[in-house]
Amino acid sequence: MRYPQTLRCLMALVLPAVMLMGCSSPQGIAVNERQTVVMDSSVLTAGIVTDHPSITTTSAGVRAASVVSNSQNTPVTIHYRFYWYDPQGLDILPVEQPRTVTIAANSGVEVYSLNGNFDAKRARLYLFL
Repeated sequence: MRYPQTLRCLMALVLPAVMLMGCSSPQGIAVNERQTVVMDSSVLTAGIVTDHPSITTTSAGVRAASVVSNSQNTPVTIHYRFYWYDPQGLDILPVEQPRTVTIAANSGVEVYSLNGNFDAKRARLYLFL
């Protein structure tokens, strides 16, 4: 009969510890590193493809750039906006206004954003028609 009492005692010690581990929170907000480009389905249908933004630090701030390519035989006009995040995954405000670029047939163009806040560590590119 001693075994069930030992098991109850062990559960009484382990259960609060497990519950407290569930209360811890990660430092910052989880930003999906693989989702650095977001585009509407209409952009994909229009034959637009892009690479992940590359982040570089310059003397003027932090720069994000990405090459957007048009695989169609006609020019395509797209709109884009970069969203910036600090090391904890929080938005860096203000959010920039959308920009517009026309990509010639079967070619590509570099789109970029410059953020003067040196806390900017991540960027997400949003493309839409």
